[in-house]
Amino acid sequence: MPFVERVFSGVQPTGNLHLGNYLGAIVNFVKMQDTHNCIYCVVDMHAITQGVDVWGGPAELARNTREVTAAFIASGIDPKKHIVFNQSQVSGHAELAWIFNCVARMGWLGRMTQFKEKAGKDRENASVGLFDYPVLMAADILLYRATHVPVGEDQKQHLELSRDIAQKFNNDFGDSIRAQGANDGLFFPLPEPLITGPATRVMSLRDGTKKMSKSDASDNSRINLTDDADTIAQKVRKAKTDPEPLPSEEKGLEARPEADNLVGIFAALSGRTKADVLREFGGGQFSSFKNALVDLCVTKLAPIAGEMKRLVADPGHIDAILNDGADRARAIAEETMNLSKDIVGFIRRR
Repeated sequence: MPFVERVFSGVQPTGNLHLGNYLGAIVNFVKMQDTHNCIYCVVDMHAITQGVDVWGGPAELARNTREVTAAFIASGIDPKKHIVFNQSQVSGHAELAWIFNCVARMGWLGRMTQFKEKAGKDRENASVGLFDYPVLMAADILLYRATHVPVGEDQKQHLELSRDIAQKFNNDFGDSIRAQGANDGLFFPLPEPLITGPATRVMSLRDGTKKMSKSDASDNSRINLTDDADTIAQKVRKAKTDPEPLPSEEKGLEARPEADNLVGIFAALSGRTKADVLREFGGGQFSSFKNALVDLCVTKLAPIAGEMKRLVADPGHIDAILNDGADRARAIAEETMNLSKDIVGFIRRR
């Protein structure tokens, strides 16, 4: 069965989008819309897999969903050319996830490291949703028979699970798939990861060994996409460094996590390589490099914060974008679900 090349991208609406989310995901989403057929999803169903204290409750979830949508649009995603919607508006995500629950194996899910990290030692009290959400992620992707998925390093394992589920579904129902007209017996593609850019994993501004995170107690550890120019400048100037000058080659960054992180941020925001940045700033003191980084961060990020503020002030406009995107997503999803049900043997209304 021929597959239309399609990219699926999802971001959880858990609040406080930061520079790590922007460089690790959103900036690449913006680039890909010029070269790919893209679906951008605010995965609100994933947000509720942890306790209410994590996702904030109903009002906070709605606010965060609109804020992520605003971040997409403020960053340059065009919701008229590509699909932007929130996951819960398309019931096919949950329907396909159930079919995939019956295809996936417990052992596969038991090996997911993110569940172990998020559940911690108290796994017996973790929600079934937290354990099972990689299956829902597979359904998110395969509901649109997406061929490519931009993922960070921490999500590669989940994408591999999506490929395993797709392959097992194709194998388990091969005869039925062929009966539906696919002579090759392939209904779902095996989606490929797209990992691009010099700063796919942005680290804390206070500790270069830890990933930038909204859950860090120190707000100075991250640059939030809602930060204004003065706040951005202050955080960059306070970012942890070491006493040595910047090296002239990338090899010199290996044992210097804070330096490596700041150079990576500069490279990603400027569309350059780390090697190129070091050719310009290598041998110099951090003070002059930080001044240049402040100017770059303010130039790139402050306008996004301003546009986000304008957009979230009009929730009706954001909801209209999500509703339109959901209608367009649903048209694709319904075709996949109808064929999936026929392949499995479910009797459906015609």
